[in-house]
Amino acid sequence: MNSTGVADGEEALAACRREVDELRAELEETNRGVVALYAELDTQAEELRKATELKSRFLAYMSHEFRTPISAIRSIARLLSDRVDGPLAPEQEKQVGFIDTTASELAEMVDDLLDLAKIEAGRIDISPAWFEMVDLFSALRGMFRPVLHNPATTLIFEEPEGLPKLYTDDRKLSQILRNFISNALKFTPRGEVRVSAMRAGDDAVKFSVSDTGIGIAPEHHAAVFDDFSQVDSPVQKRLRGTGLGLSLSRQLALLLGGHVEVASELGKGSVFSVTLPVQLRRQDAARSE
Repeated sequence: MNSTGVADGEEALAACRREVDELRAELEETNRGVVALYAELDTQAEELRKATELKSRFLAYMSHEFRTPISAIRSIARLLSDRVDGPLAPEQEKQVGFIDTTASELAEMVDDLLDLAKIEAGRIDISPAWFEMVDLFSALRGMFRPVLHNPATTLIFEEPEGLPKLYTDDRKLSQILRNFISNALKFTPRGEVRVSAMRAGDDAVKFSVSDTGIGIAPEHHAAVFDDFSQVDSPVQKRLRGTGLGLSLSRQLALLLGGHVEVASELGKGSVFSVTLPVQLRRQDAARSE
């Protein structure tokens, strides 16, 4: 090879080396950018974690502070209702009932807020155990019997037949169903609210609460389980609520390895359901701890 060819080869090699050096420098710059991005994401994640923790502490503190005056209000209302200090006029009795109902709604809202905060902070406790569904329904029936004040609405519990024992947190499941039933009773001026359970495949059970109430328009179905979601209707405007109960139910169902659903038609009623595995998996229970 002559000197010209050697010079050309060396120049080409030098050019390749320069190109490699430029690529290396560009790669190093990219790596520094990625490292900086990861550091920023870690910082933001830590700040978000601290913010969530502070919010949980605040809600826990406020819930504790709210409970004392709410309990006092309800106790005074019950004393007045029991006529401890003498008889009440019809209008006075009506107003005392209004006070007690409002205080009860406020107590439920405080409890729901606290539970949602615990879930967000990963501090909710799941305690699974084997139990019979007939016992769950019996407890719910007894729980709602004292609050059925509307004679035009009937609450029906279908006897669970041919269903296996369930291994899950019965208190959390009861909380989900209580939210469903309370909503159904609230938005069913007349007719019936029916609670049932059935197999959903070989390893799951579906609990449903159906009603003949006001129903929900299709465009609102996707949002009913969101925080503070409320359906725009004359009955909704007349009845107060935070919209937290259904959101909490969805979160609890996820913790129990299941999911919630709604099927509804405006003016014809709704069916809210939760499907759970027959046996809560270990990883689902551990994820909540």
